[in-house]
Amino acid sequence: MVADVKNSDLGFEADLFKAADRLRGNLEPSEYKHVALGLVFLKYISEAFELQRKKLSEDEYADLEDPEEYLADNVFWVPQEARWSHLRDKARDPNIGKIIDDAMDAIERIPSNEKLRGVLPKNYARPTLNKEMLGDLVDLFSRIDMSKQAEGARDLLGRVYEYFLSGFASSEGKRGGEFFTPRSVVRTLVSMLEPRQGRVYDPCCGSGGMFIQSENFIEDHGGRRDDISVYGQEINHTTWRLAMMNLAVQGIDAEIKWNNEGTFVRDELPDLRADYILANPPFNISDWGGERLAEDARWKFGKPPNGNANYAWLQHILHHLAPRGTAGVVLANGSMSSQQSGEGDIRKAMIEADKIDCMVALPGQLFYSTQIPACLWILANDKSANGHRDRKGEILFIDARNMGHMVDRVRRDFDDKEVAKIAETYHRWRSKAPDVEYTDEPGFCARADLETIRKHDYVLTPGRYVAAADEVDDGIPFEEKFAALNSALTGQFAKSTELSASILEQFSTIEPT
Repeated sequence: MVADVKNSDLGFEADLFKAADRLRGNLEPSEYKHVALGLVFLKYISEAFELQRKKLSEDEYADLEDPEEYLADNVFWVPQEARWSHLRDKARDPNIGKIIDDAMDAIERIPSNEKLRGVLPKNYARPTLNKEMLGDLVDLFSRIDMSKQAEGARDLLGRVYEYFLSGFASSEGKRGGEFFTPRSVVRTLVSMLEPRQGRVYDPCCGSGGMFIQSENFIEDHGGRRDDISVYGQEINHTTWRLAMMNLAVQGIDAEIKWNNEGTFVRDELPDLRADYILANPPFNISDWGGERLAEDARWKFGKPPNGNANYAWLQHILHHLAPRGTAGVVLANGSMSSQQSGEGDIRKAMIEADKIDCMVALPGQLFYSTQIPACLWILANDKSANGHRDRKGEILFIDARNMGHMVDRVRRDFDDKEVAKIAETYHRWRSKAPDVEYTDEPGFCARADLETIRKHDYVLTPGRYVAAADEVDDGIPFEEKFAALNSALTGQFAKSTELSASILEQFSTIEPT
């Protein structure tokens, strides 16, 4: 299995994860996650340093010992005791845990590595951590040979880090959903919003997946990564550390804030107005601090109920949206139709203000944290902005509940074609190009004007607007179908009666003790 690690073909990350997961023994995935991801990060930072050092050695005027020479190319300085070659040589040392902790500490103490201060895990020396397992992990990751990879250390180890995040999210189930949004959901949002340049913001950024897919989108379409600026906030300190390492491995320079009070109570970026906002907030949270924020300026469409933060998230996001900005938000399905505690009135006000561009109903089982179906809210401050067709007074509805495929017994996923179909439908609807036409597709998508939405009492569930798909006529007359169904039902009733009699007969033979 380890031999496959040396290939950069798709799927090697899965082989590597399986090999690493076999080493954890009785360690819980939630604990092992930080052990493995910390080592992946150390491998990345050391490889990137060595590659930059080799590049600088070819320049006679470069100073190989000046950390600023590395910082200029967004490469962290790695001291001798933290370089992977040193850890590899010490993999079987009984003190390997302390050696790794010291390496993490040495990296953080470098002045030019200020962004990593307080980020890296430093508890590898704890007595409960199996040192032989640590050595095995170091050996395993040592076999990823970056020098022979055309895509380089950053891209390859970035893929490894993201795959490990998804693997641990799957292993942890509900807890995994707290730090990781499934890749297909993120890709759907990013493909719909198409963040090409400007400010990208996530108020509950988890491990940073929204930012990474945004950067990947730019590169895939011939742009440059520095065309966007990345901003975020996260309430969970452990998750914030995962995000900071994840973004560093991906080579993304970001301003990610953390405090333990959260985005609502202590907004760390109050003046930010973002061109793109992508967010997957925790669904239906009740302890969000609403009772302390009754008069907050963010509640332009009505005060959110204290017992549910869904409409607090939507209004917080609209508050931070630039005049021509767009946002994509993942929420529980109930947000589309709830009338309780004033939520229906807030939704009505948002619709009347023309802030909602598109609604997408998703299938169930897409998320690690919940089996319930969710939806995507696409928000826009100006529906005619950025060269798009003027869709003021309209909302596009997409019903994707029947899409996706099961990747295992409990989780569903979208494939590339399904992501493309959702995104392309949205872009056809918004496009003003004369050769691009949008048409409703029964059972999948429909546009509705404000008057129609009013008749539905401002409920935004796509199923109310997307007509049923036309059924294919199989040529069998109704009378014949009915007779067959009647015969089958009669047979099932007879079988039920027979089974009931058999059960009663068995019970009658049981003698009381």
